[in-house]
Amino acid sequence: MKVFGIGIDVIEIERVEKAIETFGDRFLARIFTVDERDYCLRQNRPAVHFAARWSAKEATSKALGTGIGELLSWGDMEVVRRQSGEPEMVLSGDGLEFCSQHGIDQIKVSLTHAKHYAAANAVALTTS
Repeated sequence: MKVFGIGIDVIEIERVEKAIETFGDRFLARIFTVDERDYCLRQNRPAVHFAARWSAKEATSKALGTGIGELLSWGDMEVVRRQSGEPEMVLSGDGLEFCSQHGIDQIKVSLTHAKHYAAANAVALTTS
């Protein structure tokens, strides 16, 4: 496998908490899939988990070199948990199409969080 690109992102958890307080479900539905929302809302501090997923999506957009916009939208990316607990980035829509066009087979992500910050990194891998 070869590295297509890498990305990293850090976000203040308070920023996500304020967005949830201000915009509620409209904000959550714009950024996160139904399954991501269900998972995060089951946690003791949902904003921590939302923030980590936000960072994973930002890091993924950096690894792909697209940013979030025309070639990759928030809804094209979903952080899922494997049975082992390991996070995995799953793409759909334009994001999946972009990866297909560029031979990207996998995007590895790692998430972390502390009291005030959440962070993630992403590595886009290709076999070509």
